[in-house]
Amino acid sequence: MKVLITGATGLVGEAIVKVLDQRNISVNYLTTSKEKITNSPDFQGFYWNPNNGEIDMACLEGVDAVINLAGASIAKRWTKEHKQKILESRTKSLDTLRNALATDKSARIKSFITASAIGIYPDSLTHYYDEKETAVDNSFVGDVVKQWEASADQFEDLGLDVAKIRIGIVLATDGGALPRMAAPVKNFVGAPVGSGEQWQSWVHIDDLAQMFVFVLENRLHGVFNGVSPNPVTNTKMTKELARVLNRPLWLPNVPKFVLKAVFGKMSYLLFASQRVSSKKIEKQGFIFLYPNLSLALEHLYVENNNKETSPTTMKNELV
Repeated sequence: MKVLITGATGLVGEAIVKVLDQRNISVNYLTTSKEKITNSPDFQGFYWNPNNGEIDMACLEGVDAVINLAGASIAKRWTKEHKQKILESRTKSLDTLRNALATDKSARIKSFITASAIGIYPDSLTHYYDEKETAVDNSFVGDVVKQWEASADQFEDLGLDVAKIRIGIVLATDGGALPRMAAPVKNFVGAPVGSGEQWQSWVHIDDLAQMFVFVLENRLHGVFNGVSPNPVTNTKMTKELARVLNRPLWLPNVPKFVLKAVFGKMSYLLFASQRVSSKKIEKQGFIFLYPNLSLALEHLYVENNNKETSPTTMKNELV
């Protein structure tokens, strides 16, 4: 099997590529940087420029499925220009891919798997959302995800099985939201934000990567929530981080107006509450390695740290 991936060099993409390599699945990847193109037998890079609708058609040769992770980060200040980039980086990428697939009649691709986001679900402290929910959050994020998924749905017109994985807060130590959440705690100034009652649906980076490959290998289609089985409140998240990092929590909750002053409209991400279910993917047979927050954080901060500082690891680094 060979898979074409967009966003392969990002946080989630690198984790997925690692799992595919373990499964002996070859990867073609698209990049907007010609300097990142490599030509190893099982990991080949190809240039594209979605803003101009440009793509190297050779990327489709021998490909059986596509995993789409392209999209500018939403965790940057929401200026008018960046908001436009957030939306267009998603929709134009999908338009470019769809046009390429529609043009290449020799392509044997059957599956299209795309990232999406739980930000489509309405902000609520009480609702428990599954994939049947049709309401959309009345926010910039909700609108972006709605258009993002609508663009992905058009791949069904090409006869492909389309799967959309709505990703929650990805827990990883080398990128994403967790380092930013952990930094204040590490520096002894951690505290819940706002009321602290907002739900945070999270997923360990390893579980998310395995989920994408699970959907790929089982030819699943439809919407799946890329979250762990046990969402937590912001207060619980902060307390677990403090426990694992062995830091005290002594400050009061950070008021909304302070964070709005610092982050502007992007502060919405800190206060939005989405309690999201993972039962659908579990019913398909997917098993989480890190279903609980304590397990996930201990693996990321304790077990990995022990590996990095173990005598064996140190010896290998010196050789």
